[in-house]
Amino acid sequence: MGYTLVIGTRNWSSWSLRAWLAMRATGAPFAEVLIALRRPGSAALIEQYSPSARIPVLRVAEGAAETVVFDSLAICETLAERHPEAALWPHDEAARALARSYAAEMHSGFLALREALSMDFARTLPPRRPLDAGVQHRSRAFRRRGARPWSASARARASSSAGSRSPIACMRPSCRASSPTA
Repeated sequence: MGYTLVIGTRNWSSWSLRAWLAMRATGAPFAEVLIALRRPGSAALIEQYSPSARIPVLRVAEGAAETVVFDSLAICETLAERHPEAALWPHDEAARALARSYAAEMHSGFLALREALSMDFARTLPPRRPLDAGVQHRSRAFRRRGARPWSASARARASSSAGSRSPIACMRPSCRASSPTA
């Protein structure tokens, strides 16, 4: 039996990364075909390996027969079946069913999130936009006091402030005067 895993650039393709990680977790030897994405000719290369014209693709050669699996979740399921010793899924039936449910939801859901926050580990981000005036003012106020809004002491001050429901300490003099820790 021989495996060939056809993937795209792992820095850009979470689907390719998912299949690659599962393949590595099995400990089984495999050949890797890496197709550079976002280049002229990438689509034509992918079509040579994949009946769906998408990657990743796992090709399993057994004698003269070859099985082609062309979806990252299907690849993970195939590897879990072929390599139970790798424990890609939990052994407990209830835990396994829940894990499969979460994996399927992550695989096919959250379209808006995936579009807004696509995976791109190789991307150079543009310079940060300037903060709006309110955020800049609050940041300066915290720095002057040496406080960090996310620190435990700031959260404690916020929760003990009269009428405050904010997880961030109120920095106005009226809040400090009503706080027992001020």
